[in-house]
This record gives sequence, C-alpha cells and structure tokens, in this order.
Amino acid sequence: MSDRLNEDSLADLPEGVRRPAYDRKAIKTGIVHLGVGAFHRAHQAVYTDDVLSQDPRWGIVAASLRSPDTYDALDPQDGLYTLAVRSQSGEALRVIGSIRQVIVAPREVEQLLEAMSAPQTRIVTLTVTEKGYCHDPATGALNESHPDIVHDLEFHRTPRSAPGFIVEALRRRRAAGVPPFTVLTCDNLPSNGRTVKRVLTRFAELVDPALGRFVADEVFCPSTMVDRIVPATSDQDRARIAQALGATDAWPVVTEPFTQWVIEDSFPQGRPAWEAFGAEFVADVEPYEHMKLRLLNGSHSTLAYLGYLAGYETVADTMADPAFVRLIQGLMDEEVTPTLHMPAGADLTAYKRALVERFRNPALKHRTWQIAMDGSQKLPQRLLGTVRDRLRENAGIGRLTLGVAAWMRYITGVDEKGAPIDVRDPMAARLREIADRAGGSPEKLAADLFSVREIFGDDLPKDPRFTKAVIENLARLYGQGAKRTVAEFKAD
Repeated sequence: MSDRLNEDSLADLPEGVRRPAYDRKAIKTGIVHLGVGAFHRAHQAVYTDDVLSQDPRWGIVAASLRSPDTYDALDPQDGLYTLAVRSQSGEALRVIGSIRQVIVAPREVEQLLEAMSAPQTRIVTLTVTEKGYCHDPATGALNESHPDIVHDLEFHRTPRSAPGFIVEALRRRRAAGVPPFTVLTCDNLPSNGRTVKRVLTRFAELVDPALGRFVADEVFCPSTMVDRIVPATSDQDRARIAQALGATDAWPVVTEPFTQWVIEDSFPQGRPAWEAFGAEFVADVEPYEHMKLRLLNGSHSTLAYLGYLAGYETVADTMADPAFVRLIQGLMDEEVTPTLHMPAGADLTAYKRALVERFRNPALKHRTWQIAMDGSQKLPQRLLGTVRDRLRENAGIGRLTLGVAAWMRYITGVDEKGAPIDVRDPMAARLREIADRAGGSPEKLAADLFSVREIFGDDLPKDPRFTKAVIENLARLYGQGAKRTVAEFKAD
C-alpha cells in the first residue's frame, strides 16, 4: 500500500472512518504539549480535536523531548493519525487532526521555546511519564543532582528536561511582559499539579530567586486525573488499520472505549471547553486521583509483575486466570477502597466493576512487560502510598506487599525459567547490581532494595509490619513461582 494518510488522502477515506469536523487550515496554536506519546494522542488530543469543531484557537504544537520517532511518523502525515477504539464488539476508526506540528526538542530547542513563549500559547500540557519530572518519587522534590537538571541549570537557555523548557519559556515571557501560561500535567503523579509546581518553583529559584518568586506567585498548575488504557501499537495494528483505511498510517493509536479526564479549573489565560466533550472540572482532583492511582494503576502494576512472572503476555491473559481476578478484586475491595474518601455521588463499586471488565478486554493487547516499565518511579504512588495509609490504621497489607515483592522479583532481570527479563527503568543498572549482590536470597534482596530511599523513603524500611510481609511474599515467589503463589494466596 503506497498511499499515506495525510491532508490530501482524507477525502478518499472510507465512509465509516470519522475525520476532523473543521478546517485544519483555520486552527491556531493555543496549546504546546511536551511528551507526544501514545497516551496524549489517545486522550488529551482527542478531547481537543472535539473542541476544535467549535473553537479554532486551541490547536496543539507537540514536542518529543527525546526520540524523533513520532515526528518521523506524523510529519509526512501533516500531523494526522488514526485513533482505533477497540472493544469486544469491534473497532471504530477516527482520524485526529488537533496536532498542527511535531517538534523534536533536542534538535529544535529554539523553535520549541519560541512556540512556548508565543502570547497565543496559553496552556502547556505534559505527558512525560513519572521520570520526566526529574524529581524524587518518594518526596516529590526536584532531584537537583539529576544529569538533565545539572545541565539545564548551567545552560538554562538550551534546556533538555521538561522543567528546564518550561522555566526558560516562563523566563522569556516574564521578560517580554507576556502573562505566564498554565502548566497542565497529565501524568500519574500524586497531587500532580502541586508536585509539578514544587519542581518548577525550585528549579526557577536555582536559576534566579526573582524568577522563583514569579513562578511561585503567578504560574497556575491545576491537578488532573487522566484515565484511558493505551497499549503500545503493534505491527499487526498498523497492518489492520491500513487495510481498513486504504492508506498507510505510520503510527496509529489503539485504545479502549473508556476515557476520563478530571481537571481543577484554574486557567487564568482561558482554556478549551473540554467539558462539552466529557471532561469534568472540579474544585479538588485529589479524591479522583487517589481512586485512579490506587485502584487502576496499583492493580495494573500488581497484575503486570505477577502476570509477567507467571508467563502471561497481556493483562487480558492474566485476567483469564480466576486466581488473579480474585487477587485483584480483593486488593481493590479490602486494601485500597478503605483508603479512599470520595465526594458524594462517586460510585466506587461501579468504577471497580468497570475496571475488571476493562482489564479483561481481549481486544486490547496490553502487554504486562509494557506496564512493568519504570517501576522505581511508579511504586511510590501506585502501591506505597496505600501501604502507608493502611499501616496508619494498623490494617492488612498482604496483597499490596505481594505486588511490591513481585516488583523486587521482576527487577532481578531473570524470570522463573531462567530467561532474561528486559527491565526498562531509569534505575535499572543500580537495581540489577543490588539483585546480583543478593545472589538469589530473598532476605538480602529485599533488605538492600529497602535501602533505596528514593523509592521507599525513610519510614517503610523501619516498619517490620511492611518489611516482614514483603520478605515473606518474596520468599514465596522464589520458592513456588508467581502462579502458585497467587493461586494459594490468603490475606492476613
């Protein structure tokens, strides 16, 4: 198939494929997005695509902070790509047009800073994953020794990191008398708006104390909760979608029907009417954030580590095992739900029921290996925050600590059959060194990993209720494997 998805081929797409309901030539840039990965293109870019049918001011300039892969795929397609929504009943295709331009930040630093500094840019959104904030996951503070932060503080006019780009653009706007943009993080961080505000303020202080005060006083960073499962796109996905389109799309995005976006309404320079298309604006996101981080993400990580070790390739494969369903339902009902404090009208029972169905969706090939990435950055908010709340109540943490133990077993880099595990984590080398030193001893492995304070802090390693439970579960995983451990699991 030679025809490429682009502006010229839009009119020739099959009748059942939905396409942008607006003139793309008329849209203006109102948003700069950092971290143009699959999740952004399946979530915020879709809500914005809906808005553009009514308000052309909110087109997106999207930047990749690392790899040129997304640019290479989308630039020949005029920024267009296919959203494939998959359920057990079939697949619906929609072409998204809200991304006007893709920038590769490392080779176009000035172009990205100019876009962020332009007066018409009123919002900068981020999906750079937990590690992209260059912070300490255990405390939420800026990691001032992070190599990118060290570089950006010395060469702040040519930054590499997300905090570096944002603060330099804010510095330029302040110098030019242009009001600051709103910073809208859409990553899975605890109190994500407050966390990014803390990181940005500290970075700005280190550049210039007056700039730090400006960021602290004038820059708004609303918290958000985002929810949609977006597996990595496979070659089979590309081939299937190309066949349906009659045109090649180098990087379509596959996702589920469910989508949710909860946002604190703090946008002094204005914002798109995302609420007209399903987003929910609230005064306080934190209850929803805890709900999602602990129920969905905590369950996902637990399934990923245990499922991978048990030999299951996808979440749906894992959830086809009734023992894993029992474990996750128990985790959600008995250990997570008591820590949540939702506003009136929030239906946790329905949310959990929907989660189990979403996890079981066989149309989504969400690999356990993909979810297992970057565990050192994810564990503190997905599992350890819940552990701390349960310990304060002197309540059971058996399933939570089984998830932590499964992560410890996974990062050893060798599976239950002796095959290598491709551990992707910013701390992978350090973790592997710890694992190699442990020599297969669960007690030594756990003890040495507890000393990684960026993950476990100073409190959890001192609490025998936590350390004893993790070591016991880790010993079971070593002794009898993940599948049998889950099958025989009994809560304390």
